[in-house]
Amino acid sequence: MTYTKKSDELIQKHFRVAIFGSARITSNDQAYTQIYELAKLIAAENIDIVTGGGPGIMDAANKGHQDGKKTAECYSIGLNIYLPEEQKPNLHLDIKREFHRFSERLDTFMMLSNAVVVAPGGVGTLLEFAYTWQLLQVKHKADIPIILLGDMWIEFIKWVKEHPLKSQFLDIEDLHSLFLASDINEAFLIIKQCHELYKQGRPGICTQLDKKGI
Repeated sequence: MTYTKKSDELIQKHFRVAIFGSARITSNDQAYTQIYELAKLIAAENIDIVTGGGPGIMDAANKGHQDGKKTAECYSIGLNIYLPEEQKPNLHLDIKREFHRFSERLDTFMMLSNAVVVAPGGVGTLLEFAYTWQLLQVKHKADIPIILLGDMWIEFIKWVKEHPLKSQFLDIEDLHSLFLASDINEAFLIIKQCHELYKQGRPGICTQLDKKGI
């Protein structure tokens, strides 16, 4: 694992939003634009973001955050993974860490994140989403929201309810940390309210949100 000069900032207490999504999405894709705009809103609230630090959705998030921030004390963080293809660090990072193992990288995401946004993506995005959800289910991670952004998650949630839930492989309470957001404004309202609860030191964030989980 390697560090940039500002990596010691990661040990400081900041409210941070992790943004997961496909590395294969290009800059002319609607999802890229949406995440770019969402990250600008997050930065304007002086909230850090954490991404995988690479291309696609990660680039959109880090670039939007850089363009939207109003103070130098608001950080665009990238947790880059060494891969033979696809994954190269984007150019919009204040803080970068390099990883050789997905497991260590995932644990660092969880250590840093106070809310998670899951944009459209493939296997890697599903891994990040499932790992976050698993830790919440078994209470290895404090109560944080997982915001599923975009239409692709609607059918996934239907499948979860129709199969694992109906088969009692999980409990209905396990869905309460998941929040479907139809657009970035809905996602941002959840993030903004979570930030306020965080600043007030109020535990049990998901149960106190105006919008209820699935």
